[in-house]
Amino acid sequence: MPSALDSQEIGNIAQEFDNDLVLLRRDIHRHPEPAGAEERTAALVAERLWAAGLTVTTGVGGHGVVAVLDGAGPGPTLAYRADMDAVDDDELDELFESDFASLVPGTAHLCGHDLHTAVGVGVAQVLARLRERWHGRIVFLFQPAEETLAGARAMIEDGALEHTPPREVYALHCGPFPVGTFAVMPGHGLPGQDHFQVELTGPDAASDARRILDLVDGLSTVRLPRNPEEYDRLLADLRDPDGPLARFVVTWPELTALDDGSPLVRVSLRAWPDSRYAEIRDTVRAAVEPLPGATAVFADEPFPAMVCSPELSEAAARYLRGALGPAAVEVLHASFPFNGEDFALFLNGVPGAMFYLGVANPEAGMNGAPHAPDFAADERALGFGVRGMAGFLLSRLAADVA
Repeated sequence: MPSALDSQEIGNIAQEFDNDLVLLRRDIHRHPEPAGAEERTAALVAERLWAAGLTVTTGVGGHGVVAVLDGAGPGPTLAYRADMDAVDDDELDELFESDFASLVPGTAHLCGHDLHTAVGVGVAQVLARLRERWHGRIVFLFQPAEETLAGARAMIEDGALEHTPPREVYALHCGPFPVGTFAVMPGHGLPGQDHFQVELTGPDAASDARRILDLVDGLSTVRLPRNPEEYDRLLADLRDPDGPLARFVVTWPELTALDDGSPLVRVSLRAWPDSRYAEIRDTVRAAVEPLPGATAVFADEPFPAMVCSPELSEAAARYLRGALGPAAVEVLHASFPFNGEDFALFLNGVPGAMFYLGVANPEAGMNGAPHAPDFAADERALGFGVRGMAGFLLSRLAADVA
């Protein structure tokens, strides 16, 4: 049986990759690729994983990469997922040096997927170096098209989980928490999403459309923060199990028009828990049915919420506190209302969890808030992510699971 590994030994090996991972992250950041177009990023990932000795398959579900790493002998199979695509938006130029900024107008890594990818590569490199010291298999899933909620489904339908089905699956996401810390979300995660539209005709169509807009806007129980104080309040609410985020709805209504000029109300919304979508659909139907010439058209079904396993989230908290110190982990008791995650589809089929990796450094002007136009991250988080996840995955391989 291989000898046990402690967090210090893992950290010493991980440190050897720190500088290269920073360079990898900057390379990916400089050349962002939108959802479905991650060819260059996937090639960078595959090259490093092949060099580390993993068995690599490319072109899974688009530009997805699946890499298998076997230890010294038979054991459980775990999976680790990292997303690779960028956001369709521009970053603020002043946040980056000229050789680090996005070279692609209208595309930027404002959600931290460049960090996610670099951490995933680093975890694979560290565990490959240690492969004679552990038993089992780890499957690394480098996923395209997360921003469009299409990549996870495409990889799953292309058999990413079928060759060696994992017992558990994990992922990291950048978060607005201090660099050097993690946050876990037992029983929580990120909300799903629903879409519908209301077509209106007739002489009262304009006023009816306004009533529908007001109705939908009134369904929102939480609003986008408008300033740092409101954002801090939102983060505090994530820590409160009985606060305003225990149940929430967020709506984004838009008034547009059909080709004939008739008003059209389009709505995107997120809610927690998923059961609220049926309630909201019933409310909208009840409001639309009495209106002459009005028709509500809903998506086939809402996209599901990402819900993290309570037990596995708590296991991660225990490991990370032991490895990094008691203050290195906090527990969130609610879900961030404004973003979603198609990692939900992996968790629908396999027990697991996502954790927030703290990337914020306020003193350096790095807020760590994904999808904010001024998103910026402290690159020291790469090392913490690699050390934390490499060690945690090894602890799960060694866990006695009934």
